[in-house]
Order: sequence, then structure tokens, then C-alpha cells
Amino acid sequence: MSTETASFGAGKREGHDARRFYSRRMVASAAPPRPGPPVAPPPEVLDTLICRSSEAMEELPDDCVALMVTSPPYNVGKDYDADLSLDEYLGLLKRVLSETHRVLEPGGRAAVNVANLGRRPYLALNHRVAALLEDLGFLLRGEIVWQKAQGAGGSCAWGSWRSARNPTLRDVHEYVLVASKGSFRRLHQGVDTISRQAFMEATVSVWNIPPASARRIGHPAPFPVELPRRLIELYTFKGDLVLDPFMGSGSTAVAAVETGRHFVGYETEAAYLEIARDRVAAARGSA
Repeated sequence: MSTETASFGAGKREGHDARRFYSRRMVASAAPPRPGPPVAPPPEVLDTLICRSSEAMEELPDDCVALMVTSPPYNVGKDYDADLSLDEYLGLLKRVLSETHRVLEPGGRAAVNVANLGRRPYLALNHRVAALLEDLGFLLRGEIVWQKAQGAGGSCAWGSWRSARNPTLRDVHEYVLVASKGSFRRLHQGVDTISRQAFMEATVSVWNIPPASARRIGHPAPFPVELPRRLIELYTFKGDLVLDPFMGSGSTAVAAVETGRHFVGYETEAAYLEIARDRVAAARGSA
């Protein structure tokens, strides 16, 4: 039996009829314009890594990418970071996300891994990036909390130890913001590869995934292959094209190879692209 939004407490969600909720003024909005069909990506861009800024992705035509997955540099002083002001940093993200919106197919998705920064004051980048996505015309789908550890381990950044004077919260999580272009649904059918168990794990809002080893991979801040793999299997069909505009050490490309998708990536540091190429070759060799 279908359920609907409860006026008191929370009800079950099977076959849920949410029309009552979406008719309320807080969430009511005009339906997005009906988008046109997706475009097949040109064969020459499939499975390529490009050593250039993704602020202009001229190799990619409009409407050809199924999913963008990325973890932008956080501008905190890693080896690859420039010392940008907040406005300069958000300007860079806006230019890249604007290009991402152009190349995504109608119904295509964007997933952006973001960490909030600092404590004096706390810089809530997840809120700022969510606002950027909305300003650029993306439809927000949700926010995943990536829990990287069960506890803070050896961290002793307590602020004032056992005192209310100035205690400090120690982050053990980051965020993944998920959005769509033009439509919440994909506009064409394809072959799904996700298992029942993987689907159940991927559709809750907290993901427990250990971080990758920077020393082992050779990149200051790699993200684990499991993170893009879950996003790729949840949001794309076999053979789709996945974009990473900040490719880094190649985790998104490796996940694409392992799941039977194509990839294209941009990275300004040639040394990191070499690491990415080696990791992709190893993934193909073990496939």
C-alpha cells in the first residue's frame, strides 16, 4: 500500500507518495525545461588524460558526459595548491563547474567531494559549493557524508583539553554533493552493473570508506577508488563516459576501468598524470 507524507512523526517509505510534501510552498518550484537528447562523446576523447586546466574543456562537446566525479584541491597548502583567496578559489570552482554543466548530458550527474576547513572561523565549503551548483543551474539531489574513520585516532587537536574555554571538534568526515543537469532522471536506458548489496549501501547518506594512503599512491591527497566506484555504479550505465576535471592520481579513472565505463580527466600537474596512467594500466592488467 502506498504511503504519503505524515502530518505527525515519520512513516514508511515503500511506494511513498510525496506529492503532499512537494506541494508545500517551501519546496515548490517551477519544473525545469524539458532537455534535449544526450550526445554521443567523440571516440577520440574516450579514456584520455589531458594535462591542462579544466576551466576550458574544449575537447568535449555539449551534452556528452554521463557523470562528473571529482575532489577539487582544497587550497590549504598541499604540494599542488596555489595560495588563493576564498573569492579566487570559488571563482576557479565556478569556472570548472560551469564547463561541467555544459558537457554533462541532460539528466547527467555531478558529484563533488568537499571538506570543510578550519576552526577560527569554520569554513563550510559544502554550503558554498552547493550554492555554486544551484547558481549554475544544477538540480541538487543530496549530500553524502563520507565517514573516513570511526574516531579521530592519534589526533590531539583538542583545543582546550577538558575545558569549556575553547574545545575543538575533530573532523572524521567529508562531504559529497550530488546534483543533476536539467532532469533528475537519465533520459536513455543502459545496462546497470550495481549489485543489490552495493545499491543498499550506496543509497544511504553516510558512507564508511577508509581514506587512501598518500605515501603509497604518491599524491598528497588521493581519494580512495571505492568512493568514485560507488558513485559510478549508482549513477551510470555500462559504457558511459565519466569525467574528472581534477584527476590528480587517477582514482576516478581506475574506478571507471574497473566498472566497465569510459573516462576523461584533466590535471595540470604532469607528474600526477603519470601516476594516474600507471594506475589505469595496472587496473586494465588486472581486469
